[in-house]
Amino acid sequence: FQTPTMAAAAASQPALTACGSVWFQREISLNAQRRGCHVVTKEIQESLPELAKIKIGVCHLHLKHTSASISINESWDSDVRVDMEGLLNTIAPESRRWKHSCEGPDDMPAHAKAALIGTDVSIPITNGQLNLGTWQCIWLCEHRNRAGSRKIVATLQGAPADEKEAE
Repeated sequence: FQTPTMAAAAASQPALTACGSVWFQREISLNAQRRGCHVVTKEIQESLPELAKIKIGVCHLHLKHTSASISINESWDSDVRVDMEGLLNTIAPESRRWKHSCEGPDDMPAHAKAALIGTDVSIPITNGQLNLGTWQCIWLCEHRNRAGSRKIVATLQGAPADEKEAE
């Protein structure tokens, strides 16, 4: 079932087509961040020169940690990141009596926050670029008070921009 609005929207965007398939995978090391939500879109894009080789595809990002998370969220107003950190601290406060406390008072709340937000995102690739919305960016949500660098496995899959790549 399509409403007239849905049909008009579908008709206004021509479908891209491509043939073949390529895969790329790379591990990205992000610099250590203070606790909070941080925009890392540019750092990730600059670490993935292979994006330019894909016409249509998907970029899957997997954060290899249990006390940080990754999300697609607001890029325009930095207050959103501050408010999100406040909300997460309300949901999983350090002051709660957690059973798991051997790694410090911020560790178990960090695990809870990472479980809520997640450690994986998938982003469409269109004509060699991450196809994010106007006000969207990639956040690294650091949930520990003193964390080290964070590692992300980026897997790119799609139809090649140059069809010779598929051969």
